[in-house]
Amino acid sequence: MPSPDDARGRLRQNLEEEGEAYTSGEDHPLGAYVGAMGVYVGGIAALAAVARLTRRELPDPAPWDVVLCAGATHRLSRLLAKDPVTSPLRAPFARYRGVEGPAELAEDVRGTGARKAIGELLTCPFCTGMWISTGIAAGMVFAPRATRLASATLTALACSDLLQFVRVRMQQKTGESGE
Repeated sequence: MPSPDDARGRLRQNLEEEGEAYTSGEDHPLGAYVGAMGVYVGGIAALAAVARLTRRELPDPAPWDVVLCAGATHRLSRLLAKDPVTSPLRAPFARYRGVEGPAELAEDVRGTGARKAIGELLTCPFCTGMWISTGIAAGMVFAPRATRLASATLTALACSDLLQFVRVRMQQKTGESGE
């Protein structure tokens, strides 16, 4: 009968071979991604356990709550992943490349393994959005009024940004037509 160490060794070897077959030698930190998924799932499990222990009711989100959460998630993910002011949070994981758009930076992820995976998470608004929306959902369970206020504020900021872009576009069209 094989020892547990032999079985673990074979499992590790099989995982490494599968990882190599998947990545074809490219720097794609599968192990770090597994770790990030583990942290996410562990966080969800901890939140669910605390909610159950404290007998928190799960909210029944109305359509307006979904709109607020979507706007807040969008705006907060852009702030975290692209804003110049939050660049010190990303600095250990990214390299500054320049300006990408209005009040947004272009950055390249740096490092390998966990550092690279965290960099990808912190520089990608789509990636951070999952974590942020989960945080907002937790806020709706544990502090619904404060979460709605914060979500409304961030959604108002997202709408303001949209209006700024619309205004600039209208000014460009007016300038182009000579009016």
